[in-house]
Amino acid sequence: MDKFELVIGNKAYSSWSLRVWLALRHISVPFTEIRLAMDTPEFKSRVRKYSPTGKVPLLKHGDLTIWDSIAICEYLAERFPAARLWPDDTAARSVARCVSAEMHAGFPAIRKSMPFNCRATGRHAPIPPELEAEITRVAEIWRNCRQQYGQTGSWLFGRFSIADAMYIPVALRFVTYGVNNLGRIEQAYVDTVQAYPAVQEWIAAAKEEKEVIPTSEVGA
Repeated sequence: MDKFELVIGNKAYSSWSLRVWLALRHISVPFTEIRLAMDTPEFKSRVRKYSPTGKVPLLKHGDLTIWDSIAICEYLAERFPAARLWPDDTAARSVARCVSAEMHAGFPAIRKSMPFNCRATGRHAPIPPELEAEITRVAEIWRNCRQQYGQTGSWLFGRFSIADAMYIPVALRFVTYGVNNLGRIEQAYVDTVQAYPAVQEWIAAAKEEKEVIPTSEVGA
């Protein structure tokens, strides 16, 4: 089999890198990890060697290059059906794709006001109405998915899926910025995320990084 190469950014700051990394770890296929420090003078020239968009993450598999996070996850789901990265049930799979696409395309207030910084805790961000509305929507998604489809396990659709890969960075944002007004079901999901060994491994590596991106160090 051709080798997999995953190009990522800083583990402390790159939520999209985390998403595809989690999907790769879930399927248990060996891959080479290429970490490029973001917000550095050489980042643009280095990432252009891999990515046509100049962004991370990016997956290389043989001669194939895939440069979008959802596309990477879909590719892995197709190549490794035994990993069951989407729910088996048609209705559940449709909902999982909807909430994943919603995360991929939306929630601008969360991205702006709560930049991803998984090695930080105890941060405080102002919560204007647009941010509160998005937090409420995320909680609604988690609650509905867990209640309707999550009876067989502790993830959104029971077992781990691409939908979890999409929302794990949001759960970690809630930890970073002390979002503590979640309901019982939603908080249990955050607890599941924090206890996940792959997440703990990622955060441990993030804490070893030396780079600091000031725009992502907010709410101190």
